[in-house]
Amino acid sequence: MTQSIALAADLSRQSVALARALTAAIRVWGLYPPEHPSVVAAVRRLVDAIRDAAAGSVIAFGVTPSTLMLGGQPLPSDQPVADAARLLHDHDILQISFVGEITESTAASLLTLLCAAPEDVRAAGGPAVVWATQHHATVALEQIDYEKILEDRNVEAPRSRKDDVWRSLVNTIARGEAAFNEEQQERLLAISRSAADIRSLAADVIEPQRNLDGSPLITTQAATVLAVFRHMAGIVTVNEPERVPDVMQRIVAAAATLDPHVVVQLMQTEEGGAGNDEGLISRIAAAFDDDKVAELLATALGRDGKATVRLAQVFDTLAPDQQRKQRVLAKTRSLLDEQGFGTSSQFRTVWSSMETLLLSYDETPYVSEAYRVALEGVGGRGQMLAGRDMPAELPQWLETLGHDSVRALSVTLVTDLLRIEDRPEYAEALVQDVLGLVEDLLLAGDFDLARGALRELRERASTGVAPAAARAALTTCGESMALREAAALLGDFDEPTLALFTECCELIGPTAVHALLPSFHTEDETTASRRARDLVQWFGGSAVPAVATLVDNDRWFVQRHAASALAATRSADAVPALQTLLRKTEPRVLRAAVSGLAGIKDPSAARALQTVLRAATGGRRLAVMEALVAERDSRVVPMLDQLLSESDPFGEDRILVLDMLSAVAQFADDRAVNGVATVMRRTRWFRRATARAFKRAAVQALVAMNTDAATAALDEARRRGDRVLRKAIGEVRG
Repeated sequence: MTQSIALAADLSRQSVALARALTAAIRVWGLYPPEHPSVVAAVRRLVDAIRDAAAGSVIAFGVTPSTLMLGGQPLPSDQPVADAARLLHDHDILQISFVGEITESTAASLLTLLCAAPEDVRAAGGPAVVWATQHHATVALEQIDYEKILEDRNVEAPRSRKDDVWRSLVNTIARGEAAFNEEQQERLLAISRSAADIRSLAADVIEPQRNLDGSPLITTQAATVLAVFRHMAGIVTVNEPERVPDVMQRIVAAAATLDPHVVVQLMQTEEGGAGNDEGLISRIAAAFDDDKVAELLATALGRDGKATVRLAQVFDTLAPDQQRKQRVLAKTRSLLDEQGFGTSSQFRTVWSSMETLLLSYDETPYVSEAYRVALEGVGGRGQMLAGRDMPAELPQWLETLGHDSVRALSVTLVTDLLRIEDRPEYAEALVQDVLGLVEDLLLAGDFDLARGALRELRERASTGVAPAAARAALTTCGESMALREAAALLGDFDEPTLALFTECCELIGPTAVHALLPSFHTEDETTASRRARDLVQWFGGSAVPAVATLVDNDRWFVQRHAASALAATRSADAVPALQTLLRKTEPRVLRAAVSGLAGIKDPSAARALQTVLRAATGGRRLAVMEALVAERDSRVVPMLDQLLSESDPFGEDRILVLDMLSAVAQFADDRAVNGVATVMRRTRWFRRATARAFKRAAVQALVAMNTDAATAALDEARRRGDRVLRKAIGEVRG
């Protein structure tokens, strides 16, 4: 029963590790190209995690919106488990199974599927259907059947307007494709019968066309809207040509309700296309009646509060006749009067200039002559430069638009905002933004930029606004998967990269040690484990709590690395953990623990060694003594000297004293002379045999040391020592 529970606990731990590896791999796969080192490492760790969890057999996880199920039971509550469950559920996966060994190519295909947009996967038939085309037998997916879930035999539910066909239309047009299947063509014909549906389709297609800050890409949105109108007009012209005038009116009605900036940009687009698409903008312009033009003007004027040259150009296109312009402006004035802008006090002041610009289309009052000439010459200069060689600086200019430059600018902007923010609630939100940015930078291996952001967090943690939030962010960063992923490559860093990563860890603080612990899960001494130990040494005693978690690991080599790392701290805080390792039976662990205690200059370390030496008997005490001298580490000499000075050779420490005298004899180190001399001068009535034994051993130790201090101690003992001691000196020296 106990073994079964232990196996279940081990499987649960491995399953959580698998969920963590899957979440990290999905995140990295979505950020960087497949050949990026971080992606390669993440895929490899995912394969290893699946292999450990499956153990050559089959393991299946049920998926819920909030957790993963294993054998009908939820996995332990853990953020990576919840993240993995949400990602799989968003892709309509009901169950995922791993069968035996999987390859890195299979893992890469799975990550490609999970990083695809859920709408695209649904449009292709669902994750199970898509995965079946990949022919990877070692991973099986079962998808959610929403039709079966929502099936109601008594009520025939109407088809959703924005169903899979609608989403496929949006995706096809957004990708710039012009080929539609029969079902999509039928839906376009149906949409063309409703101005509201046309407007809704155009809005859905252009919604993703935005900058990182959420602002619309007006030119791109206008081109996309025009593509929607062209596809619709073309299909109607081919299939139902008699409806073309009616559809054009509906397109105009839909356009009038879109963002006026998009419509203005659309109307300024040059005519293009061929066949039935040719002249579409002119046909749209001709279909604008006075009311629609007035609505467009009122919307644009009400939003911007002024008339622009571009608006005047479009107005001139829509209403070239002067009398029509007057009629439309009168209707526009009436519509504006019904809005807040038309009744505002500033309206009368600006309306006159609006009316003048829109009627006369004279840009002189608003644009200087030099600037107007410069604008008019842009097109000509562009054509002239097109045939000339590009400037030598062009590569550098283009580089400033690259991903790395944009990322550096993001760090600068966010850290500057945090530096100047003096409102706690906003500063706390900015701290979270900086934290997310740091994690992305760590995953990308850009430790230079990460260092700058971490410096700002460290400064905020000590001074300024929201210090508690900054300290919490640093703690979260130290325990994050991003830092753990970066630390996994610790052994591969070159020296400059290692220096940057080390500084990042130092800025994060002692919690960064948690990310270094996997480097100690190796039997051999590696570059990664040495570098991790150096970082632990830098943190000193503050690293002890994290490293001490390795003491209870059931693998001897992890315990040995723990002893070495604890010893590297040189802190008295490490003594209890090292004392625990002294009770282990593995000689290599015992040796590392003894050596670690010997290197700590604190009375508690000496007392710990003295306690274990006194408590140990026979072979175990011999093993401890051998551990003290096995590495010939001179750091143990002061420890032995202190133990000799504090031990009673006439009491229970008699054997211990003899062992320690034998040990110090192997070091030619003057630091042990005082302890040996102290033992050598001890005496007690009626214990001559005991005294003779340890005094002779002490003399032999000093003779073996053969240093000036040892010789001086023997000479002093010959002159002033008791009769037993002088006799021992004579016998040893001859």
